[in-house]
Amino acid sequence: MSSTAIDPRATADDEGRAAFDAIIAADGRIEPRDWMPDDYRKTLIRQVSQHAHSEIIGMQPEANWISRAPSLKRKAILMAKVQDEAGHGLYLYSAAETLGASRDSMVEALIEGKAKYSSIFNYPTKQWADVGAIGWLVDGAAIMNQVPLCRASYAPYGRAMVRVCKEESFHQRQGFEILLSLANGTPAQKAMAQEAVDRFYAPALMMFGPPDDASPNSTQSMEWHIKRFSNDDLRQRFVGMIAEQVKVLGLTLPDPELRFDEDSKKWIHKELDWVEFMDVIKGNGPCNAQRLERRREAHEDGAWVREAAAAYAAKQSKKMQEIA
Repeated sequence: MSSTAIDPRATADDEGRAAFDAIIAADGRIEPRDWMPDDYRKTLIRQVSQHAHSEIIGMQPEANWISRAPSLKRKAILMAKVQDEAGHGLYLYSAAETLGASRDSMVEALIEGKAKYSSIFNYPTKQWADVGAIGWLVDGAAIMNQVPLCRASYAPYGRAMVRVCKEESFHQRQGFEILLSLANGTPAQKAMAQEAVDRFYAPALMMFGPPDDASPNSTQSMEWHIKRFSNDDLRQRFVGMIAEQVKVLGLTLPDPELRFDEDSKKWIHKELDWVEFMDVIKGNGPCNAQRLERRREAHEDGAWVREAAAAYAAKQSKKMQEIA
């Protein structure tokens, strides 16, 4: 008579899977200590770390204009915004760490060019109006994408996004106000604002990612309730929002095909250049090399701070052990 040994790990996995599926089905939240599928963990590490990288790299295009802002007020506001982006990166790195990813490994992947970040930050900021276009279009697209993430099934990610979205809302209004001021200024200032909108419009629409039929990860992320809406759904919402807001600005969107189709109840917009998008993602954009080089330099310049912090932490830990 033979008997089959029961693998306790397999039993635990079965029970964990059942609990995980029940939480997702009930639209609940997964906490770091909860059982989760390996693919769920890997997907989150990829998404959250890329989100963190985007916040950190995203500081560069606007920080470039801090010293050249047209007034002390504009300088102070822009400095605050860039500091916010740094904070967002730290929140998100911390969220990724709860999944078992080390911050050192994430940062290393970024500075070595192995990790991806939002393609939009590889475009140059040529003039002051670009700061306004980034605030209105880029941060506006970020808000459209990130507000649903406040309800992401992974709790630390969702909690981090609440504060991020509040601050991004301020950033979007700041950009809109810059463009509004320029659009109501001299003819040259209005032309500057229009030119900035013309350049950032298409890259901002591509921030939501490829069309749904070319985005294999999107469907699974929605099933796990990490994402709540598809790439195309989010893009539709964003186009509808800016199509109305641009009227207030007194500017136009560089899209002769833009219209709302009553039959399909969808916005029709020009075809986006997905070849360009993939080329930028692969590292061949206008500023990819520059962005990563600046990140490497900053990382190297900050080595002494990390070493001092590690030495202090080790010293404090030793003291606590002696007391114990």
